[in-house]
Amino acid sequence: MKNKRFLVVFLLVSLALAGVVSYYASSSPDGLEKVAADKGISAKEKDHSLKDSPFADYGVKGVGNGRLSGGLAGIAGVGVVLLVGGGAFWLLRRRAPARDA
Repeated sequence: MKNKRFLVVFLLVSLALAGVVSYYASSSPDGLEKVAADKGISAKEKDHSLKDSPFADYGVKGVGNGRLSGGLAGIAGVGVVLLVGGGAFWLLRRRAPARDA
C-alpha cells in the first residue's frame, strides 16, 4: 500500500510541477542557443520537420493562453515520460523463475 500511495503522490506532484511551474520557466534562450546566436551559427539554421507539431515550442498548438498552453504541454510531457519509462520498466523487470508443479 505504501508503494501505491507513493506513486500516486509522485504522479500528482509531477503533474502539478509540470502544469504550474512550467509557466515560470525562462523565455531567454539556453546556453547553446545563446552561443550559436553570438557566433553567428544560428543565422544558418533551418526549420525542422516537426515545427508545426502540436507541442512545438513547449506549448500546445491552438491554445491562445500562454500559461495554459505551456502547462498542458508540461502535463503531456510528464505523461509521455511516465508511459515510456513505465513501459520500459515493465518490459525489463526481473521475473521470478517459473516453478515446476
